[in-house]
Formats: sequence, C-alpha cells, structure tokens
Amino acid sequence: MTVPATPRGVPELLATVRELVPNIVEGAADRDRERQLPREEIDALSATGALAITVPATHGGAGGGASAAFELTRLLATADPNVAQVPQSHFVYLRLVELAGSTALKDEIFAAVLTGERVANAQSERGGRTITDISTRIIVDGSDAVVTGEKFYSTGSLLADWLAVLGRDDDGVDHVGFVRDNTRGVSIVDDWTGMGQRTTASGTITFDDVRLPATHVVPRSEAVTGPYGYGALAQGLHAAIDVGIARGALAEASAFVRSSSHPWFEAQVDRAEDDPLLVQRFGELEVEVRAAESALHVAGAAVDHVDRVRTDDAAAEASLQVAAAKVLADRAALAVTNGLFELGGTRASDDRLNLHRHWRNARTHTLHDPIRWKLQHLGRWTVRGERPPRGPQL
Repeated sequence: MTVPATPRGVPELLATVRELVPNIVEGAADRDRERQLPREEIDALSATGALAITVPATHGGAGGGASAAFELTRLLATADPNVAQVPQSHFVYLRLVELAGSTALKDEIFAAVLTGERVANAQSERGGRTITDISTRIIVDGSDAVVTGEKFYSTGSLLADWLAVLGRDDDGVDHVGFVRDNTRGVSIVDDWTGMGQRTTASGTITFDDVRLPATHVVPRSEAVTGPYGYGALAQGLHAAIDVGIARGALAEASAFVRSSSHPWFEAQVDRAEDDPLLVQRFGELEVEVRAAESALHVAGAAVDHVDRVRTDDAAAEASLQVAAAKVLADRAALAVTNGLFELGGTRASDDRLNLHRHWRNARTHTLHDPIRWKLQHLGRWTVRGERPPRGPQL
C-alpha cells in the first residue's frame, strides 16, 4: 500500500480525510443495501496515512491524541458510520500498545501502521453471563504464546492486517495478543447479520492453537487501571460515531426536503423549506447535534489532558466528560435519524432511497455500552462526589 513518504501533521491529515468524505458518501446507500464491505474506501483512507494519526512522534507518527482520533472518526461517520467504526478499535489498540506494549511490539506495530496496515478487535464472545466473561485463553509458553478460543462481533477483522485478541491466562489475568490475520490457525467468517452497521467488516474469528511471539502479548490491566483515560478514549470514539451519524443524517434530511418534499397545505408556502414549523423542527435538531459536537470536543480535550498530567482527578474528569458526550451523542443520533422521516414526509419512507439506513445504523451502534449507566456515573458524581470506576468501558 502506498502511503505518504513524509509523515504529515494532524491538521493536514484531518484535511485529507475531509477531502475523502464526498467519495465515501457517494456509495454509502448502495454498500448498505448490497452489504458490500467498504474495502476501497478503507484502503484509500489507509493510503493517506490518516490511520497513523495517533502513532507517537517518537515512532515517526503525527502524535495526535484523543481529540484527533475523535474528529477523524466523526468526519468519517458523517459520510458512512460503517467506515468510521472499522478504525475505532484500531485507535484503541494502538493506545494499548503505546501504554503497555513491549519495545519490540511498539516498533513493529507502529512501523506497520505507518505503512498503512490496520488493527481490528477480537474481543466479544458468545455464551458468557456478561461481556466480562472471557473463555479465550492466552498462555505464554517460553518465548512464544498460544491463543485458543472464538470471538464474534470482531469489527474490522475482515479488512485488518492485525487482530488484537483479548484472552485470559490460567491465573485469570487478561491479556491482549497481537496476531497477524494470516497466521496459521486463524479463521475469520463473514457472518455479521445486524440490521444496521451492516458493512463494518465484523465476523466470527476462531483461534486454533495460534502461536505468536510472547513480546506480542500485552497485559491489559496496565492500561485499564492506570490514570491514562484508556476507557474514556474507547468510549469517546463510540460517541464520535454517533455524533457523525447525527450530522450526516441531518444533512441528508435537509437536502431531501429541498429536493423532494412537498409543503404541507396549511403552511401556505410554495416550498417545504419555507414551512415555519418545519424550519423550527430543523432548528431544534440542529441544537441537539451542535450540543453533541461541542461535548465531544470537550471530551477529547479532557482525555488529552489526562495524558499530560496522569492524575486520578484528570482521569475521572475525562470519564465524566466522555460519559456526557456519549449521552448527548446517543440522543442526537436517534432524534435526527427518526426525525428525518417526520421532516421528509411520506416520500422519505420509499425503500429505494434507503434513508432508513441512518436510523438502523444509529439504533444498532447506540446499543454499545448503554447510556443509562453513563447517567448513573454522572449522577453518582453529582450527588455523592463518587468517581467513576476505571475500565475499558469508562
């Protein structure tokens, strides 16, 4: 894959992503309808070097933090949230490598990402009582390690070069192993059947006694338990996807009203966009989207601040800011994608237009890490001064 010979800075990389947005938008409805994976779009994104935006400057990258990753993800989600979700885990696990990876792993992974390679997650499992029940095993055996187990909802795995697999050793300690996608014993099946986010390249992965260097195994607790904002980064990226869904759907709703909607007769106007009640509703939704965008910006700054000061207070504040951003993003995405039909009228429900993909994407993606628990953590902080617990979802 061809990537820029000279690493570019964060502003330049974000500008490049903005240039890609129209091309990603163009085929989004058809990709969803036909369940066609966005391989070309993701390859084009990698080729710009944008997916290396968080690679530390010490390893030749742009050194962007959470704010850069959030904005890149939001931009992509305005065009197609499926494309945006593919690199979500990529940024999370690059952060894990930065915080807790061996020197050898940092050198290998960061160099690979600078050439356009991608990391996907292999985390969720079927059958456990909760998402914290892990049956996959990662056992270190001398200079090697062995991974055995099965994962599903492995977002981005069908388009990845590396798989970050969560497993547990015999002592109950969680580790993440970084495995090449073509390693012997790795099998990936394209079997994601969700009603929304249909083209996130998610699949079931089987690891059949897969061997990897022990240096490619990272103890996850080092990143999760320290004051690093690791969970806040992961959650903020999910919020960025929802914020992008809201903005993209609102833009399509306004375009549809201008081009295709008839005015309601009682408005006594010639064009739907001149209906004062319609304009009012658009204004209300614009407020929701702008609030979510602003909260996401504040949350990104809070997570970046943690990386500078590494204190418990800063880590708690980052989690709370991200929790607030996620609540607002969830509400905005669902409000706009539902309101699209209210604003567009009966014509908007024509299945051939596939406008319902926005709602399906929002409804599916907002099921990640329910906001009712974000509200709990915010409420406990407000009432009792109780800091949110640390974890991969906080």
